[in-house]
Amino acid sequence: MSFPITRMRRLRSSEVLRNMVRETNLTRNDLIMPLFVRPGTKVQNPIKSMPGNYQFSVDTLTEQCKQLYNSGVQSVLLFGIPEQKDETGDIACSHNGIVQQAVRAIKQAVPGLYVVADICNCEYTSHGHCGTIVNGYVDNDATIVTLAKQAVSLAQAGIDMVAPSDMMDGRVGAIRKALDENGFHTLPIMAYSAKYASAFYGPFRDAAESAPKFGDRTSYQMDSANKNEALREVALDIEEGADIVMVKPALSYLDVISEVKHKFNVPIAAYNVSGEFSMVKAAAEKGWIDEKRIVREILTSIKRAGADIIISYHTQDIINEL
Repeated sequence: MSFPITRMRRLRSSEVLRNMVRETNLTRNDLIMPLFVRPGTKVQNPIKSMPGNYQFSVDTLTEQCKQLYNSGVQSVLLFGIPEQKDETGDIACSHNGIVQQAVRAIKQAVPGLYVVADICNCEYTSHGHCGTIVNGYVDNDATIVTLAKQAVSLAQAGIDMVAPSDMMDGRVGAIRKALDENGFHTLPIMAYSAKYASAFYGPFRDAAESAPKFGDRTSYQMDSANKNEALREVALDIEEGADIVMVKPALSYLDVISEVKHKFNVPIAAYNVSGEFSMVKAAAEKGWIDEKRIVREILTSIKRAGADIIISYHTQDIINEL
């Protein structure tokens, strides 16, 4: 009987050895925790479709950020729910906008926490679309004017990074130009470069109160069948000045993450979105899966595909294990 010379199992024989040869390691440096802020005081509204997540007022959000930071979370991504909405989302550009208030409070209370702001209009428009409506259609160029104003306003509030998620053509370049003209040359942009029109966003729309009042977002978010188009979007965003490019969602688009990683020499983020999160929570509540093992496996797979940064609602659950 002949025996194999190469035995792959040798390197799996001990936990110490398995750790030594592990090719992909998930760390707390990789993760960003998304948070939702709304007007009021002492507000902590549970998001029913996203167990363990809440809409916070600025005061309770600040306390949450302290707890997250003390537990090891190093970065958060903020989404705002305003008291009033308008037709263009211009309210998001206000000095006293809800996210601007939150940024100032967090930076004062938890100066070491890295704070990123989502740049989009869907939470701020009365119709729920990501831009200004002209003749029933989201007007690209009118929208990027508002987005650039929003980015500058948040920069003035003290944000560490802006993350445009609207998928308008040319918005990265417009935001970069506006930031530079206002003295924010060093403020980085993390662009949602390949953001797909996905069914996985459902719970987020409850959390951010941002569901469109009519139609859908397929005229500006990407078709889930397209990968080459994603590469063109990424290339354009890099050319316009994006410092980090993002693929959203993550799990059904690991091939896109991998392709972007191999083609472009820039940092890559991936958004482990609300639907992906809530499916895990629902199955765990039924006792059908081991939640901790599943979460680690999911996040590791996203990193293995090529993501340098992972935005995930699981961050607060897994951070103490990293």
